[in-house]
Amino acid sequence: MCRHTAWLGSPRTLEQLLVDPPSGLLKQSWAPRRQRHGTLNADGFGVGWFSEERSAPARYRRAAPLWADPSFASLAGVVRSGCVLAAVRSATPGGPAGEDACAPFLLPGGVLLSHNGVLPVEAVAPLVPSLALQQLGSTVDSAFLAALVAARLGDGLAAALAAAVVAVAEVAPGARLNLLATDGATVAATTWGDTLCWRVADGGTEVASEPSDDGSDWIDVPDRHLLELTPDGCSVVPLPGGPA
Repeated sequence: MCRHTAWLGSPRTLEQLLVDPPSGLLKQSWAPRRQRHGTLNADGFGVGWFSEERSAPARYRRAAPLWADPSFASLAGVVRSGCVLAAVRSATPGGPAGEDACAPFLLPGGVLLSHNGVLPVEAVAPLVPSLALQQLGSTVDSAFLAALVAARLGDGLAAALAAAVVAVAEVAPGARLNLLATDGATVAATTWGDTLCWRVADGGTEVASEPSDDGSDWIDVPDRHLLELTPDGCSVVPLPGGPA
């Protein structure tokens, strides 16, 4: 339903991370290579990044396709960050539109979060604290999942993602729940129904729905696993309810 990516490492421009790679997020907005559901990500996009200038991350979100936004093209070469999370959207049919429905969502504590997948709102809504959902400003299905993560952030970023995914899977076994989140110092991600990979690159580490090039150093994350990336390295472990 979407494609997302994150970078943690030495500062890079948004252009270097999202535009320049031959199969980067820009290309994935119209020609994804591993997307299992949908063939086009034209229902909006968003980019979030951290800066030493302030504690809260910056976000740039639009309801238009990434390839059709000249303002983003003009700033991508001059915005530089050591932690970036970006996503392109293929909307769930019947769901809300607009910038508020586009990832990354901003959670308490300056956490950026993206969801690649789909979930039944009617099944998940009883689990979601209403205040957490109101703070996100959207009723798109991904916002319900983001609100569940927000309510669990006291346990740590990776643990919050894992707990939210397991809680939703219990009431909606057919949901697809690939999450990607960062607090500026760490990155966490889940696989639950779609693709994810990662690699150590020059000066940092990339995590993405699919490879941004044909390099042989990309590592696929198995389904129903939790990835946690810190400055000390990357760990990948099974999620509860997933394979042993």
